[in-house]
Amino acid sequence: MTDKAAASGSSGMTLLFKPNERILCFHGPLLYEAKVVKTELRDGTDPDAPDPGPHYFVHYKGWKQTWDEWVDESRALKFNDENLARQKALKQAALQASKKKTIVVASKHTPTTPTQQRVDSESELQKSRKRARESSVEKVREEDLASLVTAQAFMSSAKAPDVKMPIPNALKTQLIDDWERVTKDRLLVPLPRTPTVAYLLEQYKEYRRASKDRRRPGRRDDEVVDEIIEGLKMYFDKALGNVLLYRFERYQYQQIRERFPDKVPSDVYGAEHLLRLFVQLPNLIAHTNMDDDAVQLLRENLGEILKYMHRFMKTLFAEEYDSASPAYVAIAKAS
Repeated sequence: MTDKAAASGSSGMTLLFKPNERILCFHGPLLYEAKVVKTELRDGTDPDAPDPGPHYFVHYKGWKQTWDEWVDESRALKFNDENLARQKALKQAALQASKKKTIVVASKHTPTTPTQQRVDSESELQKSRKRARESSVEKVREEDLASLVTAQAFMSSAKAPDVKMPIPNALKTQLIDDWERVTKDRLLVPLPRTPTVAYLLEQYKEYRRASKDRRRPGRRDDEVVDEIIEGLKMYFDKALGNVLLYRFERYQYQQIRERFPDKVPSDVYGAEHLLRLFVQLPNLIAHTNMDDDAVQLLRENLGEILKYMHRFMKTLFAEEYDSASPAYVAIAKAS
């Protein structure tokens, strides 16, 4: 629904904010300055936007446009002295909590039972994630997501055209949680993953062909999708060991190569690492020699894959990560 239609809707709902208005918006437990780009009143009938009520597409001040997102009214506050004071208080509380944060993943002393170890570590990790949200968002936004892009791409980024590929909000949260689990909590994605990247992409092709609302049905369209899937899988296999791993995961990667010498990464790794690849794809696309029509076609198809991952993320992403052994942690730190 458009801004104009939303403002004059007959549902009885009203919009508290208007386009171009400066607001404060929650991202995690913290408040950030943002600007309302556009508004929308949703009736809950759209399967891609099931939550009814007022929604606002916001841009966070100082953030890249890839973090622009739709938020519901519960996350938006008026930009006034009272809410600015609230923003400051939340930030100070988060910083204090972060300083006091201690994470126990693998203790030097063996617990009474494996069950006790699992319960204790999971409880502490859940608390630490909530306390560290501010630093997680800042580092993912400014450092870790950026580190997934090749140095060559960044060297010429100023000259490259802007290729936007919006990542659904839930998948952005998944990226942050993934980064936090690996780099802060010292956990590892369980491998081999089920489903693997190769299986996920094959399932996407079947899902797409079975869908009744395909935009461009036909044999040629299927051939294009097949080519894109094969190219994506090939690039994943080549990129994983170079740009898709956090430092703490490198020893795990060595172990996997020894255990499965005949398998490529897309037959072992899963959605967690594939999603990391999508972070750098816009920049990589911008540095190709493809014409505008080809770039647009590729971007649309990659966007559809992201929507598929969003729709089925509960079955594609691991709910729990593995705790690393003390020996693994020692080797990872030394490497």
